[in-house]
Amino acid sequence: MKARFIEHILSIVVITAILLSVLFWVGREKEDKSAALSADVEALLNLPFIEFDRSFDKALLLDVLDLFEPGKQAEHELLLAQIEQFRRDNLVRNMELAHIREGLSLNKLKQLAWMYLKFILIYALVMLLTYYGVQTFGLIRFVRKQQKRTSDLLSFFRLLINKPEGKRLSDIFRHYGRALSNLLIAVIKAAAFLILFSPAYVIAYSLKTEFNTDSILFMIILAVLSNGLLILYTHKFYTFLLTESRKGYVQTALVKNLEHSYLPSPGSAVSYKNLFQFRKRFDGHVLNHIFMNARFQYLSTVKEQASFLITGLIIIEMALNIHGHLNYEMLKQILYRNYDIVLVIILGIFYVVKGTEIISDLIIHKETLKYENR
Repeated sequence: MKARFIEHILSIVVITAILLSVLFWVGREKEDKSAALSADVEALLNLPFIEFDRSFDKALLLDVLDLFEPGKQAEHELLLAQIEQFRRDNLVRNMELAHIREGLSLNKLKQLAWMYLKFILIYALVMLLTYYGVQTFGLIRFVRKQQKRTSDLLSFFRLLINKPEGKRLSDIFRHYGRALSNLLIAVIKAAAFLILFSPAYVIAYSLKTEFNTDSILFMIILAVLSNGLLILYTHKFYTFLLTESRKGYVQTALVKNLEHSYLPSPGSAVSYKNLFQFRKRFDGHVLNHIFMNARFQYLSTVKEQASFLITGLIIIEMALNIHGHLNYEMLKQILYRNYDIVLVIILGIFYVVKGTEIISDLIIHKETLKYENR
């Protein structure tokens, strides 16, 4: 673990040094571009006693130049014309770029710091909710498979084909009522899967005129449910559970009469109450061992999940056109070519990713020690 921690620190130092070097170079480029003037024009513009807005001062300057350099009146008039042209161009350029030209300053850094804190808060909450949702839905799917539950759509077709058990009108209504309820549940599940697999911008634009999509709460919900993040890692976790359930230690536990029934019953270890609790434990049941080993494997996928999540947050803020958030600010500054601000934001996002990797490695190391001590 020590070597891994040193590797993380070195990567942080190297990337920080590279980005700060690029940031310094970008700052120098701005200065060089702003100082792109001829020496003669710059010298005359810096004269403190000349007001170029006054005709008298310009005429006086032209007379002084003719006095000190006789015979160059045409060159002096050209020089004065260049000064006037530069001042006009500079005024127009400043008016055009006044709303987009920004540089790093103390006020800008404070503004970015507030956006960064909001970004970390949203990121942490989405990661936590996804972590909980992945394990919960993966367990529910696994338990349903162990219970050998048929799909709602298949149940609908079976009830539709088979005849009601009784001949009374109430029995017929009950039979086909169950069929319709299974069909309704199947449709709701299909719609839910469509949402879970949909890109964030599709959901965002479909709801944009009906909800306040600028709220942090809406962003969190959208980040959890969209872009396939939740459903993808739920399937991964379900695969881990399925793989663990087929290993030899499970068969050994069954031989030793460890509880292995997945049928729902009062006080059962695999009840929905236990499945939905945040800290999941299934004491006395074989599922507890299957879950612990599957969760250990899932922890290593959190690193790649962090990258997908950040990409999703960028897409969401871009699709919703949300002002005052970090990723939208980064896209705006890229458009305005304020690359020094962009580099600072990228560096902050990099720290979030590395922080996630370090925390993930620490948790995996802690879990590994538990396994070694058993």
